[in-house]
Amino acid sequence: MTDMPTHSLAARLAARFGDTLSLSAGRGGETTAELSAGDLLSVATALRDEPDFRFEQLIDVCGVDYLGYGQDEWATETVTATGFSRGVEGQAMGRFNWAERPRDADMPRRFAAVVHLLSLTHNRRLRLRVFCDDDALPVVPSLTGIWPVANWFEREAFDLYGILFDGHPDLRRILTDYGFVGHPFRKDFPLIGNVEVRYDPEQQRVVYQPVTIEPRVLVPRVIRDDADLIQAKAEAADNWRQN
Repeated sequence: MTDMPTHSLAARLAARFGDTLSLSAGRGGETTAELSAGDLLSVATALRDEPDFRFEQLIDVCGVDYLGYGQDEWATETVTATGFSRGVEGQAMGRFNWAERPRDADMPRRFAAVVHLLSLTHNRRLRLRVFCDDDALPVVPSLTGIWPVANWFEREAFDLYGILFDGHPDLRRILTDYGFVGHPFRKDFPLIGNVEVRYDPEQQRVVYQPVTIEPRVLVPRVIRDDADLIQAKAEAADNWRQN
C-alpha cells in the first residue's frame, strides 16, 4: 500500500480532471471534490478504474438539505443573565426560507448528494459533492452501475430527502412506510411530523391521525461566560490552591 499525501491526491485530481472538479480540504485534510451532476458518472468511473486513484469501494451516499444554512432559531448571545429559557419564537413548519438565506453562505442549490469513497490500494479517502440542478425536483445520476453497494444508500437518501437517483433499478422508500407523505430529513419538514400512529382497540387495527403534541423550540446547551460563572470558577481555583 502506498502512502500518498492528501495534497498529492488533490494535485493528481486537478491534473486529471481540471475544471471539472472544484477541490477543497476539509477537517483532517480529507479532500472534497465538488462536481456537476452531468459529470458524475464519467468521473466516478475514472476514480474507480484508473491506477492513480483506484477507489474500489463506495462507503456511503447521503443527502444534504442546505435550506436555512447559517440560520438558527435560538438566541444565545443576547440572553440575559437570569433564567434558563434561551429559545426564541419558533418558526414552525417551513421555518427556514431559502430565498432569505444568508448571502455569504456559498450554497448555490438547496439539495446535494455526498459520496464517500475509499481506495484500498492507496489507503486514501475522497468525498464527492454533487448539487442537484433543480431544487423543486432534485435529481442526480445513480451510482449503482459503478458501485452496486450504492443501492440501499440511494434509497435512503430518496426516502429521507426526496433526492431522485436517475437510473436506480428499484428506487423506493426504505425506512418509512410506503404511504408516508413527505421526506422527514428535509429542513422544512415539521419536527413533530404530520401524523401519529396508534392502535385503535375498537377497530382492532393501527390508525393514523393528526399529531396531538405542540411544536416547541429546542434549547441547545450553551456555555455561558457571565459574571456568576467567572466568580464561581475563581472561588473554586482558590479553594483548590488552599487545599
